[in-house]
Amino acid sequence: MAEQNFMPDPKGFLPDPMSTPIGDGTLGGPGSNAAPFLPYHDLRQWLEEAKKLGEVKELSGLTYQQDIGMVAEMSAHADDAPCFVFEDVPGTLKGSRLLVNFFAGKRKNMTLGFSTELSKLDLSESFRVNYAGMLKRIPPKFVESGPVMQNVMQGETIDVTKFPAPQWHPQDGGRYIGTGCYNIMRDPDDGWINCGTYRVMIHDQKSLGFYISPGKHGRVMRDKYAARGERMPVVIICGGDPMSFLMGSSEVPPGVCELDIIGGMRGQPVEVIKGPVTGLPIPANAEIVIEGYVQPGNVKPEGPFGEWMGYYGSDVRDEPVMDIKAIYHRNDPILLGCAPQRPPDEIARYRALTRSGIVRENIVKAGVPDVVAAWAHEIGTARLLLGVSIKQRYPGHATQAGHVAAMCHAGAYAGRYVIVTDDDIDVSNLDELIWAMLTRSDPATSIDIIRNAWSTPLDVRIEPERKAAGDFTNSRAIINACRPWHWRDKFPKVNAPTPEAAREARRRFGYLLK
Repeated sequence: MAEQNFMPDPKGFLPDPMSTPIGDGTLGGPGSNAAPFLPYHDLRQWLEEAKKLGEVKELSGLTYQQDIGMVAEMSAHADDAPCFVFEDVPGTLKGSRLLVNFFAGKRKNMTLGFSTELSKLDLSESFRVNYAGMLKRIPPKFVESGPVMQNVMQGETIDVTKFPAPQWHPQDGGRYIGTGCYNIMRDPDDGWINCGTYRVMIHDQKSLGFYISPGKHGRVMRDKYAARGERMPVVIICGGDPMSFLMGSSEVPPGVCELDIIGGMRGQPVEVIKGPVTGLPIPANAEIVIEGYVQPGNVKPEGPFGEWMGYYGSDVRDEPVMDIKAIYHRNDPILLGCAPQRPPDEIARYRALTRSGIVRENIVKAGVPDVVAAWAHEIGTARLLLGVSIKQRYPGHATQAGHVAAMCHAGAYAGRYVIVTDDDIDVSNLDELIWAMLTRSDPATSIDIIRNAWSTPLDVRIEPERKAAGDFTNSRAIINACRPWHWRDKFPKVNAPTPEAAREARRRFGYLLK
């Protein structure tokens, strides 16, 4: 029907599975061969699974002006905090709900389709092997209708302010309906479909503003339409299933449609409806979908918004406006919220798991051998601090791994520091990583600097003068925290057990610490 708009995989995301060994069973090995199973295909099924885990709390009557933002901020920093569903939010559509803090507790593992017993490093490795290493793609299947079409707003009935979108932070410039969302756009040159997560602010009943950082796929597409003087069709999914949201937030190369990837993960195509206004694919079982156009030159002030670095990094500036032509929603719709807080937070948790697996996959695909593990640390919202462990094989091996990690597709955007360590270090453990850096690196000889790297206007360390000039670049530090190659055999031995011995100690005597 319209499947010609979905391009085949250019093999930019995933390598030949024969080139990506799972590891040696010490770091990232256990559990990584377990086949995933996604027990949900929409947000409602996901919510039922989370309830089975006993990790959902329902709250009634809290305000979108202040209360919801306070609860969301309080819960986002705790890895064991429950998921909250806000009901009966005053001044909003009857029956509508808002779900926050989906990625914590045992539901992290459930969301990715793996055993709730896996550690975070093993969970990331399972994601890498089973998802980031898979070649299978299943294009979406077009259907006539679906639950999302149960209610339609058009013309004078359009009112996006009816949904329980909150003011997430006290100093935000308004209500943001798009935080746990993804936008669907079509490239005007070759027609490939991109699903990307960009923040979406409510201007009024019939218009939205959404910010896209330079270099992101959606921004490239938007700039192409503007250069042609053409309006850009957009569909915003404000209540998709969590895995679709995670894929919209992940680094997928140009030409690869996230809907194809999700179909491959599920083993069956995502059912979509041809958008009545734009012709773009709309997931049939989404909760809330907004359809419309961005006209060239139509801009309004957008922001400020408390962003992922933990600051108001981009202030207020004119951004393109989306004119809403239709809104579709299920009965008693659920809005998915995932607003950034000062890290570590919920965004840091899910980005760390998914991005760490993809970063490792990128490094291996670039030809770097014996990469044992990679971790994009939560404290840096999975961007500012990368840890990579390797089995050293030759002089310069650590330097090679560090530079590739800093500049590969998943690691290049808005990075800061990459620390490369030996394979005895659990790089997901911040204490171990920093200990290795402090004891195995030398400030004068172990640090390489990369300049003029890809960053973002949200980067708070870029000087205001450079931002004003459109210079959104930064620098990177590559820190070699491996035992020095030429005298590694003479380096003092550590006074700690091997990873295997540590696991055995926990198995036998862990009960003593409870």
